[in-house]
Amino acid sequence: MRWWPGSLKLGLMIIFIITGTSILVPAVNGVEQNLTEHSWIYNQGTTDDMRIYQTEAGFHGQKMVTGTRGTGTVSRSINAQVYGGFADGYNEIWANEWGVFQNRPSRYIAPITNSELKNALCVKNYEVGSVYSESYSGLGELIKDTSVSQTDQNSVYSIHSEVEGTARVGARVQKGSSAVPIYVMNGAYSGYTNMRMSLESGNASLLTLPCP
Repeated sequence: MRWWPGSLKLGLMIIFIITGTSILVPAVNGVEQNLTEHSWIYNQGTTDDMRIYQTEAGFHGQKMVTGTRGTGTVSRSINAQVYGGFADGYNEIWANEWGVFQNRPSRYIAPITNSELKNALCVKNYEVGSVYSESYSGLGELIKDTSVSQTDQNSVYSIHSEVEGTARVGARVQKGSSAVPIYVMNGAYSGYTNMRMSLESGNASLLTLPCP
């Protein structure tokens, strides 16, 4: 965990562990899916994001929703693993969210004049059923390092961005139109943002994927 200079002294720890290994629920459609996420974000400004994790559709399997919204200073990490739809009925969500949330004025000062500088990226893997997009606007400064590795079996997205302005990110994992999306994420951040994220998913799929 990286701390910003003058690290925050008060913290709030939130831990979610949701697992269904003790109760085997038969898969509704038998579509095997998996996801691993590691993310960290530090924002001084406005944060508005949400993540949805689930192993099966409807009143089956396991579900989890987490999100943050408001103005202030946020330092937060999320680590999650999701497995669903396996033939043996194996379904599991494991997640840990740790964060420091402070409702105090941001030290970020917006530029006097609006910036027209923008940057965007969108990647899709139709065989795996994964999509990731990022866009940056109103830029005062952007330092970006995004790596993409996609094959017919796996997708790996590694993101590190430091931005003064507005950042928007989104991701989805859904292996086929008949499968439930096991992961949906959308986030918008304004002010100063430093974020790192790694998403991994695998196996095969055929699906038309819109950018989030």
